[in-house]
Order: sequence, then C-alpha cells, then structure tokens
Amino acid sequence: MATTPIVLPEAPKVGMVSLGCPKALVDSERILTRLRADGYAMSADYAGADVVLVNTCGFLDSAKEESLAAIGEAIAENGRVIVTGCMGNEADAIRAKFPQVLAVTGAHQYESVVEAVHEAAPPSISPYVDLIPQADPGDVKLTPRHYSYLKISEGCNHACAFCIIPSLRGKLASRRIDAVLREAEKLVAAGTRELLVISQDTSAYGVDVRHETRQWKGREVRTHMTDLARELGQLRTPDGHTPWVRLHYVYPYPHVDAVIPLMAEGLLTPYLDIPFQHASPNVLRAMKRPANEAKVLERLKAWREVCPDITIRSSFVVGFPGETEADFQYLLDWLDEAQLDRVGAFRFEPVAGAAANDLPDPVAEAVKEERYARIMAKTEAISAAKLAAKVGRTVQVIIDEVGEPDEDGDVGATARSQADAPEIDGAVYLRNVPEGLKAGAFAEVLVEDADAHDLYGVITALS
Repeated sequence: MATTPIVLPEAPKVGMVSLGCPKALVDSERILTRLRADGYAMSADYAGADVVLVNTCGFLDSAKEESLAAIGEAIAENGRVIVTGCMGNEADAIRAKFPQVLAVTGAHQYESVVEAVHEAAPPSISPYVDLIPQADPGDVKLTPRHYSYLKISEGCNHACAFCIIPSLRGKLASRRIDAVLREAEKLVAAGTRELLVISQDTSAYGVDVRHETRQWKGREVRTHMTDLARELGQLRTPDGHTPWVRLHYVYPYPHVDAVIPLMAEGLLTPYLDIPFQHASPNVLRAMKRPANEAKVLERLKAWREVCPDITIRSSFVVGFPGETEADFQYLLDWLDEAQLDRVGAFRFEPVAGAAANDLPDPVAEAVKEERYARIMAKTEAISAAKLAAKVGRTVQVIIDEVGEPDEDGDVGATARSQADAPEIDGAVYLRNVPEGLKAGAFAEVLVEDADAHDLYGVITALS
C-alpha cells in the first residue's frame, strides 16, 4: 500500500537590515541564529520576506537618521517591519514617525525580538523537523566565514561626556569566560581563521564579576582580559594554524602590558585598537576621560620594544566643546610623537542625552572641518611613511577575496596583513595569485609597493 508523502510546511522567511558597529552585527547574527533554530528561513530581499528586522544604531544623530531611513525603506518595500537595536530605546519617536511598525525592542533584547517575530510570522511547527536533534546547528553569519566577531561583554562603566552607550546598553556585563572560550573554539573549528574580540571596554572584562574563575579544560581561568587572551592564543585551526586573535576597544589599563609578550610570541595578533579620543589634558578632562597621555607615550615605546611589529590603531574626536587651537595643536604634536599606525578621526557631533551637549564654548562647524582636514593629513603622512618602510619585506596576510581572471588570465586578490582589521583599516592587493586560492587562506607576501593606506605585493608562499 502506497503512503502519501508528508509535505512539510514552508518555513516563514525573515529579512534583516543591520546597521551600526560590529557589536550590533554580532547581535544580528545571534538573533538570526535563534530564528533559524526556530525553523525560520532567511530572505535576501524585501520581496521574499514575511517580516523584516531593522537593527538600528542610535549613537549619533546622523546614525539615527540613517536608521530612520532604513526603517522607512523597509516599510515601503515590505510593510511588515520589526525594529530593534540601540535606537529601540526611542520607541515613541519611532512609532510617531512610523506607526505601522509591528514592534520595537531595545539593544540586545534577543528574546523580545524573537517573540515579536513569532507573533508577526508564526513558525511552522512540524515534529519531523522540530524533533530532529541538532548537536551543532551552527551560527548564521553576516561576516565572511573566515573571520568572526567574538563579543565578550555588554555595556560600559565609563561616563564619557560625549557618549550615551551606558544609557543604551547599561553597565558592564561580562560573559562567562568558559562560554566565551567555548564559542571561540566552535568558531575556529567551523572555519574561522581570525577572531575579532569586541566589547565596549575589552580591558575591563570581568570587573563586574570580580574576575571570577571558571573551569576550562580541567584548569581554572579568571574572567580577565589577560587570561582570556592567553587561552585564545592556545586555539588551533583544524589544519594546525594559530588563528589570528585581534583585540578591539582596549583601554590602556596597566594589565594591558601583560598581553604584549603574547603578541611577541605569535599567540596574539600584534594589534591593539585603543580609543584614545584626544591627547590634550584639558579636552580629556572635559570628556571625562583620564588625562594620562604622557604615560601612554612611555608605554607605547615599551610595547614596541617588546613587540616591534605591533600595530596601534586609535580614533580621535576633533571640535569637542571648549577645544582651543592650542589643544588641537597639542594633539597634532602628540601624534607626531606617538606615531600611531592606523587612525580614524571624527568631528564632534552632539548626541541627544549626552552631557557634552551642555558644555560651553562649542566649536564652529567651519573650524571642525578645518581641524578634521589637518588631523587626517597628519595621520595620512604618518601612515604613508610606515607603509613605505614595509616595501621589500615579507608579511603574512589572510585572503579576503579572490577576483576573476583579467584579459591576460591573471587573477588578483584582496588580503589583509596583521596590521589591518576588516572594514576599518587598509588592505593588501595581490597580483597574479596561485590557481585555486580561496578566501581565508594564509599566505606570505613580498610587499612591492605602498601608498598612504594600502600595500601591494605578490604571494611567495602559502602558509
């Protein structure tokens, strides 16, 4: 007797628009991972989605405008929209402009987002699917397979005058170190070749739990940045390589000195992303940040003595209220001495709810623009000199993208050195790469040329 085939219900589809910083990207990945586990499929466009999630950014007014524009586009193209992320804390403003949104939730409110999706597009329930055990379902990734962001905490204990992150994301809340290490191990086993450690304050990891200890592989490890860095340095890819481990948002607390030897030993990527924001003691005090620029210069020198190849990236705010020409010149002189490898600069922009909005002596927009141009010219010259010094050297790179053959059949590729974090730093452009080269491969590259931001070279060996 013939049996009628079981027809499984079609999975509802979810679209995602993710805005803002890497931390928001991690939030988007987690939301989609949970939804996929609940039986949802992902839609690559508005038309095919049963509901669209917009993960917003609310850090700057310009970011809020971008978020509102994204919400408006999603409503126009699809009509069934759920809003989450940092700007979700301004639900009244969002609903006033877009009353048709289905739900609004705040930053990292994963359960609320999932519940809203369940209500808007109920999951298809089937015992033939839901009861199948999934020992390792894998995470939905919005980044290329070969690098992954590893978020170690939420929130921040600082009260910087220009920032509203604590009001958006709350005080520091560190993840359990064994959970972080387990996630890192799974990511590397699944193909991640580069881990980017992120948080609002990586150096403060574990402060909120008094650096409690947890068992990991038969030994106790502290919930502390140095212990985390040491353990991450023990990871190996399935083919035996040491994955790159890159530390972001590192405040220069004294214990940061302890991770530099790990970089010198090749266990950590020799790269620190430190949010200095300014150098003038007057401006740092107004920002409510520690004015320790002299000690920082000494420590930069000491770090370079231990690990000569270390790359220091930072970002700076120009035009902060009360910043004088003397303050700005102090910053330029400090940069001359610090010789940072990678620098981003931002014009001060008032953010609703930030204490800096009430400070006296705002800097005129024309002056902000002029100072922004000067700091970019300064840092570009420093970068150009540093990259020019790499011409003729061999550096290790990770392949991000392999191109199509040109008219002569040659294939180029885009890669990054250990001095380059994805999306924010430079690239290494390669000519005539070997056949079969794939994204995620490590290679040794002879640097043949350089400009102010990027390197150019040829692969000498796959590593």
